[in-house]
Amino acid sequence: MLILLVRAEGTLQMAPYATTKLSSKGQVVIPEDVRNDLGLSEGDQFVVIGQGDAVILKVITPPKLEEFQKLLSRARAEAKRLGIKKADVKSAIAKVRRRAK
Repeated sequence: MLILLVRAEGTLQMAPYATTKLSSKGQVVIPEDVRNDLGLSEGDQFVVIGQGDAVILKVITPPKLEEFQKLLSRARAEAKRLGIKKADVKSAIAKVRRRAK
């Protein structure tokens, strides 16, 4: 089995060689040397992808504030272009919440 860790920048790195075990609860410990090398810390979250005999862990990182502002601006511009109003968004949220109950 191959385990790859993907850094926040999206670059794929082979982690330093180490072994670990799967616990009865499905938990895997990432060895300390690997955590330190990749700058991982307690509470970091991952997307886990299983493909063939490989397990890929991708660190989930929130966008930087500037990046988030750009995304928000683009979303607002697209909503304006499509004629979506705040009331439309509120209505859509209410509809989804009613379905979830």
